[in-house]
Amino acid sequence: MNLKKLLLPLALLLPLTTTAQSISPAQIDQFKQLPRAQQEALAERYGVDLDNLGSTSQGANQRPQQVNVVEPISSITNQEREQTRAKQRDDEEQVLARKNGGLKPYGYDLFAGSPTTFAPVTEIPVPTDYTLGPGDVLRVQLWGKVNQNLDLPISRDGSISFPDSGPMNLAGLSFDDARQQIRKRISEQYIGVEVAVTLGELRSMRVFVLGESRNPGSYTVSSLSTITNALYVSGGVKQNGSLRKVQHKRNGSLVGVLDLYDLLLNGDSSADNRLQPGDVIFIPPVGKRVGIEGEVYRPALYELNGEKTLEELVSMAGGLTPQAYPQRVKIERTNADFLRIIAEADYTGPKGRNAQVKAGDRVSIPSISDITGQFVEIKGAATRTGKFAWMPGMRVSSIIRNLDADLLPVADKQYAAIIRTNPRNDTISVLNLRLREAVRNPGGEHDLQLEERDRVFFFADAGKVDIEKVDAANTNNSAKNDDEEKPETFTRENLFAPVLQRLKAQAKPGAPQQTIRISGPVRYPGEYPMPASHKLADAVFVAGGLKDSASLYQAEIARYTQDESGIGQTHILNVDLAAAMAGQSSLILQSRDTILIKSIPQFAQTRTIILKGEVRYPGEYTFREGETLKEVVQRAGGLSSNAFPAGAIFTREKLRQLEAQRLREAEERLQGDLLGVQLQGDSFGGQDVERVQQVEDLLEDVQNSRPVGRMVIDLAAVLSDESYQSVRLQDGDQLIVPTIPQSVSVFGEVQFPTSHLHQPGLTVDDYLQRSGGPTRQADESRVYVVKADGSVMLPERSQWFGGRSQQLEPGDTIIMPIDVDRLNQLELWTNVSQIVYQIALGAAAVGNL
Repeated sequence: MNLKKLLLPLALLLPLTTTAQSISPAQIDQFKQLPRAQQEALAERYGVDLDNLGSTSQGANQRPQQVNVVEPISSITNQEREQTRAKQRDDEEQVLARKNGGLKPYGYDLFAGSPTTFAPVTEIPVPTDYTLGPGDVLRVQLWGKVNQNLDLPISRDGSISFPDSGPMNLAGLSFDDARQQIRKRISEQYIGVEVAVTLGELRSMRVFVLGESRNPGSYTVSSLSTITNALYVSGGVKQNGSLRKVQHKRNGSLVGVLDLYDLLLNGDSSADNRLQPGDVIFIPPVGKRVGIEGEVYRPALYELNGEKTLEELVSMAGGLTPQAYPQRVKIERTNADFLRIIAEADYTGPKGRNAQVKAGDRVSIPSISDITGQFVEIKGAATRTGKFAWMPGMRVSSIIRNLDADLLPVADKQYAAIIRTNPRNDTISVLNLRLREAVRNPGGEHDLQLEERDRVFFFADAGKVDIEKVDAANTNNSAKNDDEEKPETFTRENLFAPVLQRLKAQAKPGAPQQTIRISGPVRYPGEYPMPASHKLADAVFVAGGLKDSASLYQAEIARYTQDESGIGQTHILNVDLAAAMAGQSSLILQSRDTILIKSIPQFAQTRTIILKGEVRYPGEYTFREGETLKEVVQRAGGLSSNAFPAGAIFTREKLRQLEAQRLREAEERLQGDLLGVQLQGDSFGGQDVERVQQVEDLLEDVQNSRPVGRMVIDLAAVLSDESYQSVRLQDGDQLIVPTIPQSVSVFGEVQFPTSHLHQPGLTVDDYLQRSGGPTRQADESRVYVVKADGSVMLPERSQWFGGRSQQLEPGDTIIMPIDVDRLNQLELWTNVSQIVYQIALGAAAVGNL
C-alpha cells in the first residue's frame, strides 16, 4: 500500500473526530468505498460509530433507504445473508403453521434463496421498443470506406456525441427509432459506409419496493427489470403480504396490478410490467385466505381474489388425487356467532362443486378407504409382500410357485401360517401350512385353499442367519443386509405377537383362548396359536421341530381345568412323545396347554481335563463319569523321567470361582478399612501417611491378583498309593507337572525377595539371611513355608538355640508376612496377605513351565 492510500482514510476520518456535521456526502461515499475491514480498523482507531455514519447527512424528511443490487463483498457474504433470511422465513412459517393446523401459505417459497444480484436482466435480448435514456451506451460499428467501432454513451441531456457530426438527441426514443436515425445520419454523411447499431451497457435506475416486503427500501436495478425482478432482489413478500394484488405505481398513479398466482399456477407473466426510474412496487396486506388439506396435490393456505366456489379452490390446489373420496368433503368455518362448525359437500355433484367458500374456511378432502375385500395378503420373509387379488379356488401354490424365487434367503421354507378371518363374527383362526409339501404338490392335501382376506405369514429361519451373513461378507453384497431382510424382523415371536393378542382378546365363555405354550429342546420355544388340528405333533411342527437333544420317551402337558365346583386347577399329563410324533396318539390339545419337551439326560456333555508339563502325552483329555485323576494320567502314559510330582499343581474351576469371590470380598473390606485408617489420621503417632501407603499397596496387590483355584494333592501318592484318597475329576480340571526344581524362594517382607539354589543342610533362617533378613515391617514370629505341593508348614524355633532349624526341600517357598499389628490391628490384612501370596505362588509355578 502506497502513501497516498494510507493518507486518504486519515484525511477522511480527521473531520469525523471533530464533529459529525462537517462531513460531506462525498467524503462519506469515498470512505464507504474502502474495504469493510479497513473501515472498521480506522473507525476503531478514531472512535467513529459506523452505524451512525450514514445517518449524519440525512435530514428530517428521510427517503426510503437505498439498497444496492450488488452489495460489497466485504460487508456480508451470500451464505450469511441467506442464513439470516432463511431463519426469518422459518420463524414466520412456524408461527403461521401453528395457527393454521400445519398448513403453510401457498406461493411464498418462490422468493426463497433470493440472490443479492439479479444477473438475468442483463442477459436477455433488448426489445425494439426499449426507451433510451441517460446512461445507456450505443455501440456503433462502421465498415466499408470507413472501418470504426464507436461506444456512444447517452449524456445527461439525452444526446450522443457523434464524431465529425455533432450531438444527436436520442433520449426518449425507442431503441428501434434511435437505430433508424443513426443509420439515416450515417447514410447522409458517409458514402459507401454501412452501419450496425447495438445496445451496450444499460443504465441503472432506482425503484422502490414498499409495503409488506421482506426488505422494503429503494433498489438500484437494471433498466430492463420487471416487477418480479425487483421483488426477487428485495427478498420477496412477507407471509402477511398479498401475492394477488401487487401494485405497480408511477408518479402516484396505479399503472397495473400483478397477480403472482397467474405466474405460479398458469405461467402467465403478461402483467409483469417493465419498470421505469422512480417506479414504486407496493405490496398490500394479504387478503382473505382459505385452507385446503387432504387428498389434493398442493395442500396449503390460498389467498382468494374473486374465487368463491369449492371447485375454484380445488383447482388452485392442483385438483384431487386418485385417492380422494369426494363425496364427503368437510368444510370447517366460523358462523355468525363466532363458533367453529362443520359443513359437508358432495364434490361429485354440481351443488357440491359450487359450494361457497369463505375467508377462514378449512377444507379437508378425505381419502378413500383401504382395500376391504377381494384380496389375500403376504407378510414376512417373502420377496414380494403386500395385498394381492383373490380369486375363488385360489391356493397357496398360486402365490408361491418357487421357494427360492418367491421367498427371501433367510426364510423358513418348511412352515408358514395362514391367519383367517371369519366374516360372520370377525374372529380369527390360524391354519398351519407345510410349505414345502404345498409347493411341491400343487392341489394336494397340504396345498390349502385360500379364502378372501387371508393373511399368509412367512417366517425367518434362525439356522440360516449366520450362513447368509457369511455369504454376504464373501460376496461384498451390501444389499443383503437391508433392514427389511434381517431375520430377526420376521421371527415367529414378532409376527405372531398381534395374532396372539387378538386371540386372547376374542376369548369368552364357551370359546376359550386358543393359545398354547411349548418349551424345552424345540427350535423356537414360546407361545403359539392353537393348531387347527389340536395335535401335539402339529404344535411341535409350529415350534420349528425337535432338537436332537429331545427325549422321545416322555413329554409333559400342564393343563388348566375346572373341577365340579368351578375351581381352577392344573393337571400334569405324561405323553409318549414318539407315539404322538408318529400320529399314534389320541391326545387332543386344549386351551392354554403348556407342553414341556424333556431333554436327554447329560446329552452331548463332554468333560475334559488338561494335562500339562512333564506328562508323557500332554493334552486335553475327555473322561468318563466317575473317572479318577490316576486313570487319566495312566491313559496319558504316566509321568516323564524329569517330572517333579511333589510340586504338581492341580487346579479346579469351581475352586477358582470360590477364590475369586474371596478376593472380591477381601477387596471390599480392605477399601472400607483403608477409609477408616485415613479418617483416624494422627492416631498413628504421625506415621499415618506411611501406614496408609502400606494399606494401599496391599489393596493394589489384591486387585492385581488373579484366582488360580489350586487344590493341594500328593501326586506321587495319587499314582502309587492305593490307600490314598482317589481324586474324582470334574469338568475344567487341570494338572500341571513341573520339572525337578533346584531353588528355594523367599518372598514377603525381606530386604531382597529372590530365589536361592537349594543346598542340603540349610535352614529357614539361613535362607532368610541370604535374602538380607527381615524388613522393619516384617512379622518374624509368623514366618511360614509353602511346600512345593502347595501345603503350608509353620517352622518352629528351637528351645535350645532360638532359631528355625527345619531343613527345606527344592521348590519350597519361605513367606515373611507383614506385621499387621503395627497397622491398627486390622486382622483382615493377615488373611488377605496370605491369599495374595498363595495366588502369587500358584501363578509363578504355572508361569515357570
